[in-house]
Amino acid sequence: MTDVVVVGAGPAGRALTHRLLQRGVEVTLVDPHPTRPWRPTYACWADEIPAWIPRDTVSAQTDSVEIRAPDSVRIQRGYAVFDNPGLRRALDVDGARIVPETAQVVADDHVITGSGTIRTARVVDARGTTGRGPRQTAWGVVVSHEQARPILREADAVLMDWDPVTPDDGLHIASFLYAVPLDDERFLLEETCLAGDPPLSIAQLRSRLERRLGRPLVAAAVDTESVSFALHGTPTPWQTRPQPFGSRGGLLHPATGYSIGASLTAADVVADAVAADRDPQSALWPTQARAVYRLRSAGLRAVLGLDAQQTRRFFATFARLPVERQRAYLTGRDDLTGTLSAMATMFAHVDHATRLSLVRAMAGRRPVSDAVRG
Repeated sequence: MTDVVVVGAGPAGRALTHRLLQRGVEVTLVDPHPTRPWRPTYACWADEIPAWIPRDTVSAQTDSVEIRAPDSVRIQRGYAVFDNPGLRRALDVDGARIVPETAQVVADDHVITGSGTIRTARVVDARGTTGRGPRQTAWGVVVSHEQARPILREADAVLMDWDPVTPDDGLHIASFLYAVPLDDERFLLEETCLAGDPPLSIAQLRSRLERRLGRPLVAAAVDTESVSFALHGTPTPWQTRPQPFGSRGGLLHPATGYSIGASLTAADVVADAVAADRDPQSALWPTQARAVYRLRSAGLRAVLGLDAQQTRRFFATFARLPVERQRAYLTGRDDLTGTLSAMATMFAHVDHATRLSLVRAMAGRRPVSDAVRG
């Protein structure tokens, strides 16, 4: 019997496996494609990266990012993009038993694959979000720094450019441009639907990006990226068995889609608890973290309830929050006081219609329309 079975060999599953192995825990890692290259762009705020992650896993880093909604606001907080092969090497799982198969049954004390049953003292499910509910979608192109410079203007990177795309496609749904360096030579320019139920399609996002950037620039791209993932993991990850982890386990911010920084940090919390024979779910989800998770879920409902103009005004207000309040809301997973302060400040400064949407969201009510609002 193995000590822990981790199901899913994406960044979250590999990070947890790596940290468990560092503590002498016997681990079996189950994934049908454990060596498949990671295609998505993984990025986070630089101050989220744990000290044990080598700095050479970061392929590009900026000292600030801009939010344009439509006025440009510079956010003085470092932003990092990972080198996927380097990150995979850093999350070394040598020493784990690798089972390159699909998990057909994932239970609390065993996993069944095509070749049999793996018995264990603990199963952790890190297979990603389930696919149901609101989604984030994006489509982007990879271009040279020289080609990206006119889009960036004076910015190092653009986290969100909410300027509406013209001509209007009649969808009444806001999307934004995400523009970040991938390394010293390449930039990602991506049209993003922040959250939707249903979301903007990849075809709709590609059409918007072509109109935003111009078809010649899109046609000159050296690569493209397509993104689509659910924003909801397990509703109450602190109660779910077997234990979910990563985006499946509540570490994906439901109102932004960010998860890798939280997953890398949380890997140590879970690994420490397992090695000490303590309950890792209790360690990962203290009372304040549970409250923050519920508030973030309300934030997603609020975003889904905003029309295109309200969405742009909402993020124009967010961009002007003090950086410490932005940090609390975006990455303070157990910072209940900071999250409440950020949300209260937003509530006080948005317009009346947006304020009503926020009240409905906090009350747990679905918006009247199910259209994408981000």
